[in-house]
Amino acid sequence: MKTKKIEVLAPAGNPAALKAAVFAGADAVYMGGSLFSARASAVNFSREEMREAVLFARERNVRVYVTVNTLLKDDELPEALDFCKFLCSVPVDGILIQDMGLFNILREACPEMPLHASTQMSLHTPGGAALLKELGASRVVLAREMSLKEIEEVSKKTDVELEAFVHGALCMSLSGQCYFSAMLGGRSGNRGRCAQTCRLPFAAPGGTGHDLSLKDMSFIDHIETLHNAGVCSAKIEGRMKRPEYVAAAVAACRKARRGVWTWDGGGWGEPVPENLLEHLNAVFSRSGFTDGYLSAHRGRIMFGTRTKEDVESANSAVFAQLHTLYKNEAQRVPVTFTLSAFAGENPRVTVSDGENEAVVTAEDCVCEIAQKLPVNTERWEQQLRKTGGTPYLCEAVQIDTDEKTALPISVLNGLRREALEKLGEQRREKPAVSFKDIPLDTRTHGESGRPKLRAFFKDCAQVPENISMLEAVILPLDADETTRTRCKNAGVEVILALPRALWGIENAVRARMEACKAMGDTHFYCGNLGALALCKELGVSAHGGFSLNVFNTECLRFFEEFGLDDTELSFELTGDEIRGLGGELPRGILLYGRQPLMLTRNCPLANSPKGCLNCKHAGKIRDRKGVEFPVHCTRFEGKTVYSEVFNSVPLVLFDRPVSNVDFGVLRFSVENAVETQAILDAAVRHEKPHSDCTRGLFLRGVL
Repeated sequence: MKTKKIEVLAPAGNPAALKAAVFAGADAVYMGGSLFSARASAVNFSREEMREAVLFARERNVRVYVTVNTLLKDDELPEALDFCKFLCSVPVDGILIQDMGLFNILREACPEMPLHASTQMSLHTPGGAALLKELGASRVVLAREMSLKEIEEVSKKTDVELEAFVHGALCMSLSGQCYFSAMLGGRSGNRGRCAQTCRLPFAAPGGTGHDLSLKDMSFIDHIETLHNAGVCSAKIEGRMKRPEYVAAAVAACRKARRGVWTWDGGGWGEPVPENLLEHLNAVFSRSGFTDGYLSAHRGRIMFGTRTKEDVESANSAVFAQLHTLYKNEAQRVPVTFTLSAFAGENPRVTVSDGENEAVVTAEDCVCEIAQKLPVNTERWEQQLRKTGGTPYLCEAVQIDTDEKTALPISVLNGLRREALEKLGEQRREKPAVSFKDIPLDTRTHGESGRPKLRAFFKDCAQVPENISMLEAVILPLDADETTRTRCKNAGVEVILALPRALWGIENAVRARMEACKAMGDTHFYCGNLGALALCKELGVSAHGGFSLNVFNTECLRFFEEFGLDDTELSFELTGDEIRGLGGELPRGILLYGRQPLMLTRNCPLANSPKGCLNCKHAGKIRDRKGVEFPVHCTRFEGKTVYSEVFNSVPLVLFDRPVSNVDFGVLRFSVENAVETQAILDAAVRHEKPHSDCTRGLFLRGVL
């Protein structure tokens, strides 16, 4: 959706950063409350602080979006809804959401409140964006890994507002949907508690030693190109950053917005204005910046760490200089004054911003006829133009007088101040958004006994001879017909797994699904909303994967209403939390397998001196303690689409009692057919196969 001017959207992690963003000239800010924010470690805002922040911003024509963008447990939903009800009363200009359960409730509770789909929904295809628009989203925050061509494609096929990050930190994992921090330290990145595990030393063979750490992104000099591609909002990451950083990023975006840059296939057309990013590089960088995803120039050059030189560049002199960027307001609201002053009448001042108008009269002052000096209307105009220290800038003054009238300057100054205050009150007023209390889903899920078994095979060569103990197998979408037929002949349902990411392959995947449907394969495993959109389009059965991040009963209700046959639950839930989930949609959990901790478009193995040359699409990275984590690339029709980093040891739960689930998934990634057979047999006997395993988060859970 092309807008007249791209919005500069700034982070406000605290009141000081808010002021810096607004004074530096941001068109909009995003902030979080004390709970349910994906940057829980930021200072954030209390309810009263948030109300004051919204009024402060509204008076200055700055929009405020509030993040409620974490996954929510059942017992957290009432408080989250109460907070959203508060946001409707303020009201804010939009609510940013990740959890589909919360999204589903809010579209019914407050249909007039704009809902923005968080980047952690991993939206990166036209189908996914169109689906969210159909479901009620007014804006979609695109995945950070998209190229310019892919952004253009989304914009062409949907009219939903598109927001894209243009500056700030890059997560190694798709749109920040990462499980590394949760598995290694119990702090869930999907719940705003990321411990930034990726910034620690992880070494690929011959790599940099920090092969999960990307440089910060910067697309600021490409803002107009993004705007031409259909992006309506340029988002700056950084709710944990200092006010000086925020101000510098906003100032740079505003400068870049004034120019026009075009992609010519080999590089950006016009050069970036000199020193555009100088301040930002000084205040914070990780060995510089990258535009690798946008330009599709990925690889080793995108990786970097915070060096000693980077730290030392952020000295007091730099911060002092940056502070000047928000000492005064960069863009103030234009107003016009009209003064009416006639002898024998009370002087009156009218101020207007074009939409609102405030009129004030000096009731205790009557203009007199000038006795000595002639009336100096120029001085009156000078006094009315003195709007410094306010959000307003005087554009024009009209004075109605008879040239015989005397008016004390003190009275005129008082009228000016009172008029601006009254105008401010009008500008801060905005009707609340109606909010209807929606009862939460209280249906219970009946006990189903021992869960049935399903097996997910990353490769057809992993499928053993005896699979009769399985209810279903999940095979790659491009699985050969022989394997599919063998499974069906064994009485096992075949579910074909769509790639977890669809960058650049949505059309090819759709064509393959149509071919499978024609051959009688109509069940598909989906790990993102774009995949669900394809299933809906083709009228086939959809089974939800763990990466849909189903965390609560309301989320189960949403996917039930959407039409999923069943779904896996997030493996960040504990056994007790799983036991408490209601709803009727059949659900399953991971009973065995190395959890995919990261899905990335920039393979860490490519950091080796030879890059992808002679790579067999599989390898390992090693942490500082020598622990190894397998890395596998997923290819589709000869093209590498993404890489996954798996946990160092497999999860094993099939020897433990589990309740309130209908099926369990055995996920095979690095195992051969002999090993998979042994694990299947152990699962049937409910025996722990070996000691080198983990219980994951089933017992300890996450923050």
